[in-house]
Amino acid sequence: MQVHSNKQKATMTLLYTLLVLCSLAMLVPFIWMISSSLKLDKDVFTFPIEWIPSNPRWENYEEIWTTIPLGQFLKNTAKLTIIVTLLQLLTSSFAAYAFAKLQFKGRDILFLGYVATIAMPWQVYMVPQFMMIRSFGLNNTHLAIICLQAFSAFGVFLMKQFYMSVPDELCEAARIDGMSEYRIWAQIMLPLSKPALSTLTIFTFVNTWNDFLGPLLYLTRMELKTIQIGLRMFISQYSSEYGLIMAASVVALIPVVIVFLALQKFFVQGVATAGLKG
Repeated sequence: MQVHSNKQKATMTLLYTLLVLCSLAMLVPFIWMISSSLKLDKDVFTFPIEWIPSNPRWENYEEIWTTIPLGQFLKNTAKLTIIVTLLQLLTSSFAAYAFAKLQFKGRDILFLGYVATIAMPWQVYMVPQFMMIRSFGLNNTHLAIICLQAFSAFGVFLMKQFYMSVPDELCEAARIDGMSEYRIWAQIMLPLSKPALSTLTIFTFVNTWNDFLGPLLYLTRMELKTIQIGLRMFISQYSSEYGLIMAASVVALIPVVIVFLALQKFFVQGVATAGLKG
């Protein structure tokens, strides 16, 4: 019995050690990016790597704001990301409640068809979608991005899986008390679904913030471009300014890190309770 216990402890210790090493390996590129953002261009690729610069060049973080309109790019990206995230939370949770708790003809077939669109690559319908947006006169506007990303089959699937775990008796009791379906969704289901909503918030925020092809297709005016397009423009124009490139990349990454850290305590719980239930 003691031998078995010692083997189990040794296995767990080895497993945790491997996980820590893998985590550190994943963090190395980000640490190098932060370190390089505080160096001169000639010192970025020196070997051995100087992880902590002896003379940090904080001026890199000042110059990027005047070299390109980084503030405008961040403002545009934040606007699109916040609006799209809020709309996806609203539409996904609302539709998921209908699919999970309401009975209507063709519900399962409709849900299956909607979720099946997740497997369809965006490149398949990219051109027809672009032509449709252009025919509506929304090309070169932020509204084009908002309309296209306000609805998410993945978000509906995620929220529905969570709502399926909520007992139907809770909704039935609320109906007996005279609550409408809208009130049941707003006052009962939404407060219970904080873990799933937090998970969906992280996924939506990260995907929208890092979206490159959407803004590239629909936004051509400089004052409308997002941070990812701005970084691509910056790299193409100042390809040898490695310190500035790294500084701009760090600035673009900060909002994503803040959102993840703020919601990470719900993230694992949300994935476990919403994404893995049948």
